[in-house]
Amino acid sequence: MNNTEPLAWFKSSYSGAEGGQCIEVAAAAGAVHVRDSKVAAGPVLHVSRDAWAGLVGLATAE
Repeated sequence: MNNTEPLAWFKSSYSGAEGGQCIEVAAAAGAVHVRDSKVAAGPVLHVSRDAWAGLVGLATAE
């Protein structure tokens, strides 16, 4: 990851305004970064773009 460029974090449109148990995601050139929205300064999970696409595919499969 290029540390000079800030990541653009976003939450799902399904996340409620009251907070709750949400994650935030930021896509970068070489990876997708995932963090707990309630602990923005906490640990970040880094996964490949292919791994993220696979997870999203499994989560949305009918």
